[in-house]
Amino acid sequence: MSINGKHVLVLTTNYGTEQDELKKPVAALRAAGARVTVAAKKAEPVVTLVSDRRAGEAIEPDTTYDTVSAADYDAVVVPGGTVNADRLRTDQTAERLLVAFATAGKVVAAICHGPWLLIDSGLVAGKEVTSYPSIATDLVNAGGTWRDREVVVDRSGGFPLITSRRPADVGPFSEAIIEALVGAGLPAPA
Repeated sequence: MSINGKHVLVLTTNYGTEQDELKKPVAALRAAGARVTVAAKKAEPVVTLVSDRRAGEAIEPDTTYDTVSAADYDAVVVPGGTVNADRLRTDQTAERLLVAFATAGKVVAAICHGPWLLIDSGLVAGKEVTSYPSIATDLVNAGGTWRDREVVVDRSGGFPLITSRRPADVGPFSEAIIEALVGAGLPAPA
């Protein structure tokens, strides 16, 4: 499937992002033809981790997320990593961006601990979701219905929400984002 002309934003902090949840979806989306922008908190390398414990690769972001607008993208992806997600969830700029994507009916995707940002952005109530199992209760308490599946796609509430559980599920997660972009029929931003 080709998503040529689609623009995807990936939100991350500069430390603690799960390496494969950042690198692999970016690679899959680019391979399918999307233009992907990695936006970090600061214009400094993103220091990734593997399983929240071991040092991963440092990845250069394309920009900072305080300089981007949801209007310029078709989808947003939030990778996990416990530290990354915990920092993102308290960042008002990241919250406003996620809400802007949802309000515009654009694809919102989060994996592993990334759904924490969905909670703090008020985007979980009434949605069917999945996540790393340790935050299932948080999602349920925020009004979501948690499912133990590799990927859950919920199209209710005016925007497609794609959630996934862990690094092992990155393949199906990436495929679901691509399928949503193909099926959304969204025009590329001008």
